[in-house]
Amino acid sequence: MADYREAPLATRPKTLDPAEYFNLSLNQRRAEEERAGLRAQLKRQYQMQLNNPHRKELIEDPALTRWVYARTNPYNHFRATKKTSLLGGLFGVVPLFVLYYVLKTDRVWMR
Repeated sequence: MADYREAPLATRPKTLDPAEYFNLSLNQRRAEEERAGLRAQLKRQYQMQLNNPHRKELIEDPALTRWVYARTNPYNHFRATKKTSLLGGLFGVVPLFVLYYVLKTDRVWMR
């Protein structure tokens, strides 16, 4: 393999693990080939529908539909985590206190 250096805060993906990369069992290889074949078949079917010059209906991509729905309704799927709480505090609450401090000290300094 190439000179792959691991990131300090991320784990190595299982697909890049040298112990697992070449030592796939026959069942795992067969399952991966079946999944790849199914993906190729679905992709070919979608491409055939999309490039059909005689089509009359709109071709919908289900993945695109799910993505658009998730983008238009972000609050239905929002979960409060430590990261979102920290970002909300940093970008929502901290600027208010900084602005208050700057304006208050500016008034005291001008007197």
